[in-house]
Amino acid sequence: MEKFDVCVIGAGPGGYVAAIRAGQKGMNVALIEKEHFGGTCLNIGCIPTKTLIAGVEVLHKARHAADFGVDISGEVKPNWSRMLERKDEVITKLRGGIGQLLKAAGVKVFNGTASFLDKKSVVINGGDDNGTKVEATNFIIASGSESLVPGFIPESSRVLTSTELLSISEIPKSLLVLGGGVIGCEFACLFAELGTEVTVVEMLPNILPNVDKEVGRVLSMRMKKTGIKILTGTPMGDIKANANSVSGKVGDETLNADYLLVSIGRKAVSDKLNLAACGVKTDERGWVPVNTQCKTNVPGIYAIGDIAGKIWLAHLASAMAECAVDNIAGEHNDFSYDLVPGCIFTSPEIGTLGLTTEQCKEQGIETNVGKFPFAALGKAMAINETDGFVKIIADKNTDQVLGVHIIGPHATDLIAEAGPAMQMEVTVKELGKAIHAHPTLGEAMMEAAHAVHGQCVHIPVRRRRK
Repeated sequence: MEKFDVCVIGAGPGGYVAAIRAGQKGMNVALIEKEHFGGTCLNIGCIPTKTLIAGVEVLHKARHAADFGVDISGEVKPNWSRMLERKDEVITKLRGGIGQLLKAAGVKVFNGTASFLDKKSVVINGGDDNGTKVEATNFIIASGSESLVPGFIPESSRVLTSTELLSISEIPKSLLVLGGGVIGCEFACLFAELGTEVTVVEMLPNILPNVDKEVGRVLSMRMKKTGIKILTGTPMGDIKANANSVSGKVGDETLNADYLLVSIGRKAVSDKLNLAACGVKTDERGWVPVNTQCKTNVPGIYAIGDIAGKIWLAHLASAMAECAVDNIAGEHNDFSYDLVPGCIFTSPEIGTLGLTTEQCKEQGIETNVGKFPFAALGKAMAINETDGFVKIIADKNTDQVLGVHIIGPHATDLIAEAGPAMQMEVTVKELGKAIHAHPTLGEAMMEAAHAVHGQCVHIPVRRRRK
């Protein structure tokens, strides 16, 4: 049995970051991974999806090149096989980079699935290191999550999760998307640009139900404008699949398509960990609750990322990884779920942080709100991407920024400014006072801050009477 200071289970964006950070701090570290470095995010999630989306964005630009005074002769069409090849090239390169980083940090990597024997040891099942036992003073569980497919959905080659859709051999002529959340909307926008006839079915009243409603409405209108059919407020039932197609009923309407994407949630990857042997408690769905220091109910055992069951985002997993390792090293660190940015790679993009208008109302918080449309911004006009806005919500009494919600060009990049600003509890006045370079998309943040107090220069504001 090999002994380590820290044993990390899972090499996703939480696990590999934890292993590297622990190695950097001089700890003797083991990392157990059953498949590839990078976890869901790198291999079947964030990175492959965004790589394909990047290809589709180039396709869109080429199709609209004439708007910029550029003439392209011949047919402009997607080369799907090459897009898939490029996706795999990006994944392979990043996997290799993680491997080099782990090696540089002195991390010993084991291949297989970890199963607890007791509070201080695990055995590896399957993989190259089948049967190897690992003992450690501390464990960090970073086993992640996987797509949830309920039992009422038939098994078929025509019924896919995001994993299968990312490697589909041909562009579908038609696609049903069950679930209007982040994953469903991203894939809907991606394949609609590729020419697929897309229908999104969301049983709740709106797509992206957890996003600020104004943002959700703008995206819904834009998606419909591109030809995507959106059905909300009624679940899909009577789902059937055969060798050539899939169908389902929404109310009295029967929908048919080549494929069905199931994107209605995720489930914990915890069933093979044998957590009963070490005493770690889970909830009824298999998620592992932790405190603000990433500690489970068992001393010396931590859990980070998706498996903690709150927010399934790679950047949160990485932040929790650093928190867990710091606490193992005796350096007190706390994380919070309050300021975790959300990035949605739809068309247009969405970036969000903090409270929504609806949440402020539910909590009885009086607010001032400012919005600035990209249509009034010079840089947005120059790049011909004027849909959307920046919206800032501030506490009416303290002027502190409570929420920032962006839909529009590069929203997933622009939201980064809100993070440190809100972490430092800046006021809207302070945010607006910060000089933003011109001409940039970032000016929209400054303008929205001024708009909170009716002092935005570049949109009409009613003149105050003395």
